[in-house]
Amino acid sequence: MARSTSAERVTLARVAEEAGVSLSTISKVLNGRPDVSQATRAKVEALLAEHGYLRRRAAPPTTGLIELVFHELEAAWSMEIIRGVEDVARASGMSVVLTESGSRHAPGADWIEGVLRRRPLGVVLVFSDLPTEYREILRSRAIPFVIIDPAGDPSPEVPSVGSANWSGGLMATRHLIELGHSRIAAITGPDDMMCSHARIDGFRSAMSSAGLAIEPDWIRFGDFHTSGGYEHGRALLTGENRPTAIFAGSDLQALGVLEAVRELGLRVPDDLSLVGYDDVPLAKWVSPRLTTIRQPLRRMAEEATRLVIRMSEAPLESVPRMDLATNLVVRESTARLAS
Repeated sequence: MARSTSAERVTLARVAEEAGVSLSTISKVLNGRPDVSQATRAKVEALLAEHGYLRRRAAPPTTGLIELVFHELEAAWSMEIIRGVEDVARASGMSVVLTESGSRHAPGADWIEGVLRRRPLGVVLVFSDLPTEYREILRSRAIPFVIIDPAGDPSPEVPSVGSANWSGGLMATRHLIELGHSRIAAITGPDDMMCSHARIDGFRSAMSSAGLAIEPDWIRFGDFHTSGGYEHGRALLTGENRPTAIFAGSDLQALGVLEAVRELGLRVPDDLSLVGYDDVPLAKWVSPRLTTIRQPLRRMAEEATRLVIRMSEAPLESVPRMDLATNLVVRESTARLAS
């Protein structure tokens, strides 16, 4: 850390006075020490943010760590992100520390204390957003952060790398329409995630532009896991007027639909055409191989890691936001509707 200027010393002294604590306590908070009560830490952090205190760094921390944070480690797609972050970190002579914390919307409260103790060069997070108080704490410690955003719509002031969810939903549905399908259902992700709605919006746009009606009950909000695909797929396929095609908002949900199809004695693509989303490695090993929308997860991770390294070297003039293209990968799980 660079030597403190007199202005910084005055700011810290004022914060200590207003918080009613010693300068040594302020130092403990700044360095993420655990021997400070949560109430005191919260008060000090709020005052540091109020005074606009920014920790100055003369050089990157000696740890040489990039911290990668998930809310859950789902092997089907998280490994793509891990590989992308590790590839760029390794090429830069750095290591990756992996953390699991919080919900899909933000890391848990315990994470912020841990990251201050670890003092990584930067943080890559796989979440929908990052709470304002966490952003201010990281910025005050000069720890840059970037969100890999396959699942939400982070605040405009948050650096992020995402993908074109609306276009993905549009492409998936147009593919099914071009094969002659008109009775098409969609199983997207959780209702409280922006990407779930963006993919459904793409689905609706494709159906509307083709002049096709949408059955209200054929739009389902799942969980991006096999369980959601199985549950909703089975419900859709046991109705009196079942769809001839399903767009599943994730490959895992598509695998759940496949299981429901088998249990019901049906076949893909003979009785049902099926499109997934993500193009995880497993998509080309299932039978039939899965037609899907490729979300460039590894490249998203690579770009996010490069970005966080750049931000550690020098401040950027504007908040970087990057949306990478999605594309359709046609395999054997879709076919022309039999006449």
